[in-house]
Amino acid sequence: MSEAEDRQARNRELASPHQRYDARLQRRSSTLLQQRVVEQERASITEALDLILADDSIAQAAARIVAARRRFIVGSSKSFSYASLLAFDLSAALSHVTLIDGTVVRSVDVLADVRSSDLMVAFSLRRYRRDTVEVARRFVEAGGELVAITDFDDAPLAGLAHQCIYVATGSASYVDSPTVVASVLHVLATLTTASAKGARRRLGERDRLNTELGLYVVD
Repeated sequence: MSEAEDRQARNRELASPHQRYDARLQRRSSTLLQQRVVEQERASITEALDLILADDSIAQAAARIVAARRRFIVGSSKSFSYASLLAFDLSAALSHVTLIDGTVVRSVDVLADVRSSDLMVAFSLRRYRRDTVEVARRFVEAGGELVAITDFDDAPLAGLAHQCIYVATGSASYVDSPTVVASVLHVLATLTTASAKGARRRLGERDRLNTELGLYVVD
């Protein structure tokens, strides 16, 4: 077993924030803890970027997103932040990108009108939220395509998705790391935008509107 695999296995044993707090944060000086967190994040991001170069799952997911007619992004709790980030970046270059936020866009409304050309990107990281898993399962059953961004190959959505992107979220903190997730989203959004027809035109039109509406501070 490699050092990375051993670290991932030990991280997986600590399933909850409470367990991770007890194992990692108690009786640690601030200086030592800061050093450990930074070193772990550095190692995790290096491993993740190496995996991206060796694996084509992100490129395949990007191709599926581009090919879809409508794209729905879903995630619960902390994963809702990841879903929001991806939806924001994709909507700049693609049409029909919808974030399921549970208020303006509810999952029941989406599930009531699923088409075979629809795709859902679901964020499901431990501890896996039941509502995300259920929405994704019903979306697939209704004929939609599913891209899952998750952490382990036996995660609830791993066997259900048409395409999985696995991210290592190991950390020296009591919470799983968002660093690798954000990096993966950045690559996914970039590859999707680069291959989307009309992306250049949409980005240019957004720039024009942003200027006309005065949305940003100009130096």
